Amino acid sequence: MTTTPRDLQIVAVLVCGDVAAPRPVDPGDLSLALAGAEVIDLLRAGVLTLDGDRIVPDDRARRAPADRLLDAAASALVRQAPHESVEDWLWRRGRGLSAVYRAALTHEGTLTRERRRLPFLKGRTTVAASSARSHAAGRWSSGEPVLAALAAAAGIRETPAEDSLSGTDDAVVTVLAAVNEAVVELEGVRQRRSVEQAAFDNIWRGV
Repeated sequence: MTTTPRDLQIVAVLVCGDVAAPRPVDPGDLSLALAGAEVIDLLRAGVLTLDGDRIVPDDRARRAPADRLLDAAASALVRQAPHESVEDWLWRRGRGLSAVYRAALTHEGTLTRERRRLPFLKGRTTVAASSARSHAAGRWSSGEPVLAALAAAAGIRETPAEDSLSGTDDAVVTVLAAVNEAVVELEGVRQRRSVEQAAFDNIWRGV
C-alpha cells in the first residue's frame, strides 16, 4: 500500500540521506507535513471533507483505508461539532509523527540501515529496493505537485513555483497552506527558544 505520507517519508530519507542534501530534514517540520499528507489522502478517499478549515468526518461515505497508519489517522478524527481545524489537527496528530512513520517503515523493511565494516558503527538509514521506493521515487522525479509542496514545507526541497498547484482541489490547497503556516510557526518557536537559551547562558557567563 502506497500513500502520500509514506511517499513523503521515503523521499525524506532518499533526499536528505544524500551527502549532497543541504541539511537534514527537521523531524518537527516533517511531522507537520506528514499530518497534512494524511488529511489529503483521507480527503481523496472520501473519509472526510472540509467545511472552511474544519475537518468533518463523513462516516456514511467512509471506506476504511487499506493502510493501517491512515486508518489510525481516520480513527483519530474529531467527530463532534464544531470539529477540529486543520491547524489544530496538524499540531495534535503531528506530534512525533515522523518517528511513527519511520518506525513503521523500518519494521516493514522499507527502511533499513546500511551495513558498516565495523559492527559497533551504525550505518545511515536508507530505503530498500521495493515497489514502495519505486512509487515514491516516481512521484518525486515527476514533480507531482502535492508531494512537491509537502516536501518543500518540510524543508526537503525548494518551494515550487506558485502556479505548480494550478488546478489542484481547493480543499487540498487549504491543507497545504495550513502546513506551511504551521511550519513557519514552529520555526518561530525554535528561534524564541534559542534567544531565551542564549540569554540564560549569558547570565551564567556574567555577560
